[in-house]
Amino acid sequence: MRINARLDDEHMEKLEFLKSKKHLSTTDVLKLAIDTLYEESQSKPGGTIQELLGSDFVGGWEGPEDGSTNYKKYVTEYLDEKYPDR
Repeated sequence: MRINARLDDEHMEKLEFLKSKKHLSTTDVLKLAIDTLYEESQSKPGGTIQELLGSDFVGGWEGPEDGSTNYKKYVTEYLDEKYPDR
C-alpha cells in the first residue's frame, strides 16, 4: 500500500533527521513510528481512572488511613511538635 502524506516544515526536518541519524528510509521511519504508537496504545489501560490508578502518583501517600478526613488534626499535631511555642 502507498501512503501520500503532507508534512509541514518542522515535521519534514524531523523526518529527515531521523532518516539520517538512524540510517532509515522514509518507509522504515513510518513503520517504526506506527509500531511504537501501536505498542503504547496496547500497553496502557484505558480510561482516566485506570491511568491514574496505574500511575506512581496515585497511592503514593504514606500516613494514617483516615488522613483525608482528619487531616486538620494531623497538621495541627505536626505543627505543635515542630513549633511547640507557637
